[in-house]
Amino acid sequence: MESAPAIQRLLDELERMPGIGPKSAQRIAYWMLNSDRETVLRLAEAIVEVKETVHFCSRCFNYAEDELCEICSSAKRDASAICVVSEPRDIAAIERTAVFFGTYHVLGGALSPMDGIGPDDLHIAELMQRLASGEVKEVLIATNPNVEGETTAAYLARLIKPLGVEVTRLASGLPVGGDLEFADEITLGRAIESRRVL
Repeated sequence: MESAPAIQRLLDELERMPGIGPKSAQRIAYWMLNSDRETVLRLAEAIVEVKETVHFCSRCFNYAEDELCEICSSAKRDASAICVVSEPRDIAAIERTAVFFGTYHVLGGALSPMDGIGPDDLHIAELMQRLASGEVKEVLIATNPNVEGETTAAYLARLIKPLGVEVTRLASGLPVGGDLEFADEITLGRAIESRRVL
């Protein structure tokens, strides 16, 4: 069939996307084939537009269309608090909580000596430059609670504490609705260490 190579090329490209396996790629490809031309063109144009217009914020390394992202350019945000995250997608998760009103700093990953990722591969120097102004009073480290995230948090705490800036870490513990019997020892231990007075 004449169109088979084109379909296979589409399937191959879709499968390169994270979280898209062969079955998902087939569903998306067949949806595209069965959709009207305008729908598929809108999708294609949105993909091209995002690649051409979105870049990293010059201050925090979040995604932005202007020099600064919307959070960095907002006068409503508390510039005395910076939440440090590994990736821009982590900002969206924290923003959904609607409880943090400071600014952010995206490291662009986490320390991982096994993968050859050291301090110079992350936006740590830029974070330290932001802290040099003396305006920042708290740095909330919100890296993932895994080996790399914990290593990164400990490294940042050692760098930042001598500056007189308060360093905090996301509390980690039991999910709401979870059962104690199913919690692993590390999660349960952290929940006990992070206990609070009622």
